[in-house]
Amino acid sequence: MVVGVLQVTLDIPSAFSLKEKRKVVKSIVERTRNRFNVAIAEVGDNELYNRARLGLSAVANDGALVNSILDKALDAMESAAAGRADVIDTQLELMHF
Repeated sequence: MVVGVLQVTLDIPSAFSLKEKRKVVKSIVERTRNRFNVAIAEVGDNELYNRARLGLSAVANDGALVNSILDKALDAMESAAAGRADVIDTQLELMHF
């Protein structure tokens, strides 16, 4: 079993309130969850209105498959966020059990 964890930090320059931030983050989270069947949630920078940290995870039997799923999810997140948010940092870790 392989568990992949991806942490993505977003900069949301157009958000000037937590309500505006939630609107952008919720859209990205729902699209990613529905399209790739991954677990995804906002995991950090909750108090900052122009920054969001999202955590994604996927589980499979093959490390290459997990890596591919998370890479495609990241690409889709970047496309979904285009014009509203910028990906400024990512960290990927694969754990083999």
